[in-house]
Amino acid sequence: MEKTIIDFSSPDEQNRWEIINDAVMGGVSDSRISVIDNKAALFQGVVSLEHYGGFASMRTLPREFDLDGYMGLIIRVKGDGKDYRLRLRPDTSYEGIAYQAHFSTEQDKWTTARLSFEAFTPVFRGRVINDAPPLDITAVRRIGFMIADKQEGPFLLEIEWVKAYA
Repeated sequence: MEKTIIDFSSPDEQNRWEIINDAVMGGVSDSRISVIDNKAALFQGVVSLEHYGGFASMRTLPREFDLDGYMGLIIRVKGDGKDYRLRLRPDTSYEGIAYQAHFSTEQDKWTTARLSFEAFTPVFRGRVINDAPPLDITAVRRIGFMIADKQEGPFLLEIEWVKAYA
């Protein structure tokens, strides 16, 4: 059983996201989100390591995802061969613990990644939090995508949808 929870063919979806880059800590990375042909989101920009920066991200504005009873998420993406993170936040705050899972992309090729909720690691500002509570999927209010890990330079990630699977 699968349930679509984010679909960029929906006309309103682009307005439900925000950009958070390393400028929040003095960095100079830049990114933006747009929707292509009412089909997929285009998350693109340039990651810079200057001023101790090194990440760019996009995430949903807070909302209910109703993930109770599901085992994980499936994403359909087309990338640039770089590694990305899918991030889940169990609250509506700007900061706090996020739970993330890594996925890889292939240059100019649509792929799907299946990420079990058990694969999500708790982090705060890039550091693993060993004593964090386990991910409460009933509390997830934000979903996001991030590029980090000192991957300097331009990046491009297309996202068609995110689904939950049981």
